[in-house]
Amino acid sequence: MKYKRHTVTAALPYANGPVHIGHLAGCYLPADIYVRYLRSKGEDVKFICGSDEHGVPITIKAKKEGITPQQVVDKYHKIMGDAFREFGISFDIYSRTSSKTHHETASEFFKTLYNKGVFEEEITEQYFDEKANQFLADRYIIGTCPKCGNENAYGDQCENCGSTLNATDLINPKSTLSGEKPVLKKTKNWFLPLDKMQPKIEAYIDSHKEWKSNVFGQCKSWLNAGLQPRAMTRDLDWGVKVPIEGADGKVLYVWFDAPIGYISATKELFKNANPADWELYWKDKETKLVHFIGKDNIVFHCIIFPAMLMAEGSYVLPENVPANEFLNLEGNKISTSRNWAVWLHEYLLEFKDKQDVLRYTLCANAPETKDNDFTWKDFQAKNNNELVAILGNFVNRTLVLTQKYYEGNVPDAAEYNKNDILLLEEMSKYPAKIAASIETYRFREALSELMNLARMGNKYLADNEPWIVIKTDAKRVQTVMNLSLQICANLTILMEPFLPFTSAKLGAMLNLNRGLRWNDATRTDLLLAGHKINDASLLFDKIEDVQMTAQVQKLADSKKMNEEDNNKTELVGAKPEITFDDFSKMDIRVGTILEAERVPKTDKLLKLKVDTGIDIRTVVSGIAAYYKPEDIVGQQVSILVNLAPRMLKGIESRGMILCSENEKGELSFVSPTKKDANNGAMIK
Repeated sequence: MKYKRHTVTAALPYANGPVHIGHLAGCYLPADIYVRYLRSKGEDVKFICGSDEHGVPITIKAKKEGITPQQVVDKYHKIMGDAFREFGISFDIYSRTSSKTHHETASEFFKTLYNKGVFEEEITEQYFDEKANQFLADRYIIGTCPKCGNENAYGDQCENCGSTLNATDLINPKSTLSGEKPVLKKTKNWFLPLDKMQPKIEAYIDSHKEWKSNVFGQCKSWLNAGLQPRAMTRDLDWGVKVPIEGADGKVLYVWFDAPIGYISATKELFKNANPADWELYWKDKETKLVHFIGKDNIVFHCIIFPAMLMAEGSYVLPENVPANEFLNLEGNKISTSRNWAVWLHEYLLEFKDKQDVLRYTLCANAPETKDNDFTWKDFQAKNNNELVAILGNFVNRTLVLTQKYYEGNVPDAAEYNKNDILLLEEMSKYPAKIAASIETYRFREALSELMNLARMGNKYLADNEPWIVIKTDAKRVQTVMNLSLQICANLTILMEPFLPFTSAKLGAMLNLNRGLRWNDATRTDLLLAGHKINDASLLFDKIEDVQMTAQVQKLADSKKMNEEDNNKTELVGAKPEITFDDFSKMDIRVGTILEAERVPKTDKLLKLKVDTGIDIRTVVSGIAAYYKPEDIVGQQVSILVNLAPRMLKGIESRGMILCSENEKGELSFVSPTKKDANNGAMIK
């Protein structure tokens, strides 16, 4: 079907941290390539995104940093927006869900469904943190995933296996606020009856068998398991307030609120022009709606949001949801909590004017059908062996020779031979080849075809050797250089979706008309004879080993710091308060170990004879893994002498040796610091 217009969205990133390369490879870069291509084709397209500022990760970040949620989102909305812009992600608008327009739009959407009787009001039991005195949203609960055993699964999703969960599915749940085990408490919420809507949703999914296999397969898996009603409200104080009576202290569920952010952002885009035009991009049947997301958001964009749109009744449904898999980093999963990531804002500072090198590497390694890996070694190789050696080399040789032989004026093609005609035929095929790949969301394949055109140019120059032929056949060289320049001009148009900064740089060197469209890349007269080009400069510089070593070391340092943090003793909260009288009941004395031996048939126990100053007694202590008997004879220790006797392995133990425990669980004696402390001296 030929559409009049396109609405393209990229997943709203949580405004609780910066953007990293996994985000870029997952949805933002492929979305930008797709949109830039559509614009080059002359299509009517709006590229919509913004910060998701109501997710529970926002409030968690705020609590950690001791600031308000609004301060968190203000900080990261700017960091993300600036980084996207500098990287060349060409949103028509980058909005935010804390805006007045969004709150109004989300509230109106909810009320429409409420007034139509779509929601089911239910009183259910939900997890409540008695210590924090609040209901727990999904992300405030962690526990063991029932499907893969990951002990740090969230109440809505396991990031290890990708399963979507309910908080009550978790094994051994605990609150992230207090660390305590939550209790179930009754509360009222409004549910979207996905179970009743399943036939309609299933028909919608089945009508899109052309979707990527990972997307279609995940949707079918959910449908086969049977959809369940899902609460669209939450007991929280940060978010869009539920706009109906009897809903005090409740906000809209983030996955009801967030996708409406695409709609509210489009409204904002048109508010200073014709405000009503936003509806064309969401409600006109001749509009193609495409969502670019990562695989962890598939269910929300393919089932829950379409179900909301179906229930409202006036919106178009997503025509495609080309979700990518995950990008790993140096063989390990990217982790923001462990700082195992390449942050976009840091990359832009450390690799100035190399936005396109990262764009190229991420597209070439895009995790389109399976998880893929980013390494700094490969990043360097992509730059040096492909961008510099192939694309950059071809362009530089062509422009430098044009300046040398013709003072920068495009020569006339004197006469085409058989190979020239074959070259022209092949060159004319590339716009359609690359377009076919982009339109089916195969961006790696499209980029490869682009580079094949550059390779063809390189081979053409090498085969025809104009630097040698110029001495014997000047007219032949005119044709060779003219065709090489035409390839450069075509590359300028075709590379723009992938390498926009390089395209602009090459276009300036060629003094090329900026108004050229995608289909102009089939032409062989983009640069007419006599056209004056500008001075040549290198499109790409080699990246040296020392730069890569620094980046690898940066990751190693981050890993080391994380391991050190993990090895720190996790402090246990204070025990219940006691009085001084309680403490004074304990009689702790200095004692000296006189004899020590292992308790037979045990790995942990030592039998000790201790001089307490008031008597000599036997104590059984679980320290055999940390002390050899022969090494501790004569050692002074602290001993609790009025502990009730206890039989251990048939031995009466009278007392307890005091020890401290380090981060590895190893025990050490709590001993007097002075060597001449008297046995029996009281420890107060």
